[in-house]
Amino acid sequence: MTFAPDVAAVMPDPRVLAGLDHWRTLPVTQQPTWPSSGHVARVTDRLSTVPPLVFAGEADVLKAHLAAAGRGEAFLLQGGDCAETFAEATADNIRNKIKTILQMAVVLTYGASLPVIKMGRMAGQYAKPRSSNDETRDGVTLPAYRGDIINGYDFTPDARIPDPERLMEAYHTSASTLNLIRAFTTGGFADLRRVHEWNRGFMANPSYARYEETAAEIDRAIRFMAACGADFDALRTVEFFSSHEALLLDYERPLTRIDSRTGLPYDCSAHFLWIGERTRQIDGAHVDFLSRVRNPIGVKLGPTTTADDALALMDKLNPAGEPGRLTFITRMGAGTVRNALPALVEKVAAVGSPVTWVCDPMHGNTITSDSGYKTRRLTDVLDEVRGFFEVHRALGTVPGGLHIELTGDDVSEVLGGSEEIDDAGLARRYETLVDPRLNHQQSLEMAFQVVELMRGGI
Repeated sequence: MTFAPDVAAVMPDPRVLAGLDHWRTLPVTQQPTWPSSGHVARVTDRLSTVPPLVFAGEADVLKAHLAAAGRGEAFLLQGGDCAETFAEATADNIRNKIKTILQMAVVLTYGASLPVIKMGRMAGQYAKPRSSNDETRDGVTLPAYRGDIINGYDFTPDARIPDPERLMEAYHTSASTLNLIRAFTTGGFADLRRVHEWNRGFMANPSYARYEETAAEIDRAIRFMAACGADFDALRTVEFFSSHEALLLDYERPLTRIDSRTGLPYDCSAHFLWIGERTRQIDGAHVDFLSRVRNPIGVKLGPTTTADDALALMDKLNPAGEPGRLTFITRMGAGTVRNALPALVEKVAAVGSPVTWVCDPMHGNTITSDSGYKTRRLTDVLDEVRGFFEVHRALGTVPGGLHIELTGDDVSEVLGGSEEIDDAGLARRYETLVDPRLNHQQSLEMAFQVVELMRGGI
């Protein structure tokens, strides 16, 4: 037996490698103050040698899908926790989030007859930006909680000291999460012929009943196609991509790998990375670093973003105008989106470089309830989505997707919905450590509204 010779790996340009560390010379925000730089260096050296969490070829596939979403030929559904925690990376929690995203995707795909790209804010969303470096309680000041990848939530000196070893724990937790995601999405759990089973374990509610109606229609359609001799192998598995905010650069840089096919760098901590509203400075470290990796990337754009800001980000992050490379994730607020978004979209569209527009209706609609809970109103969240579609329809551009914070559990963190969660009801199951998330039934409610918007029923 003879074997084909190995294809030699393409060696990276030394300038490419040097460029990946250029961010260290630039202004960098939202990073922890590590107690020991030597400890950080030892941990990041270990991180630089571990296997990648995702592969360059998978990121390229996602890039092609996002290009289709930018043209209106697909739709992105990106969902998951505001901030993942190590303790909640259990099989049940991961399965329930996947089920919720799959159910939403089924509603969108069947209702709008459009392929849905399924992406989780999962397996890496462990760091969060903070408005202050410190937190004070009862006269005691400690470092702010910046996510499990950096420090602990408990308000004690030991928990709040940034610990570089947590970077390795984040890597291993991400790896186990991705293993479960791949098992669930390729091992038969995601088979479209099991749409009824995805509701098991969730509380009965009006959204559940409406979903069951959709599932019954899908069953009938599948039985009809089976009677016609259709092959359903393609229904057994789904593609599911991972994403997180590329906030902690001491984690992202050592997990960047050189693709042996091309000699180009990919951040192999996730398929898709995004830059937050607080770190999108055009001359800052985060924009520079992500400009040098070849993953599809996103940028959060808030209500203060100018059209010139958006154009500068396009020039820096996608100078070649590669379709699917750049996603703008708008987070304007329900009361602002209809006024702030049109100028951005219009000027970007006039340039002609491809951008996939996605709506984050969560972060611009955060309020504090009378009882002191950080929350959101589902009506505001849904209204921002509606405004996002209205703007794009009016300008003849494409609303390409949805980016939401959700959980597969029946928590009570967002006001409203068919269960009519009120201020008093927030205390029933308020479990998030950072931002409030849509629960299972609220997520399905959103999916059904988006179907109407995708059909043009604004």
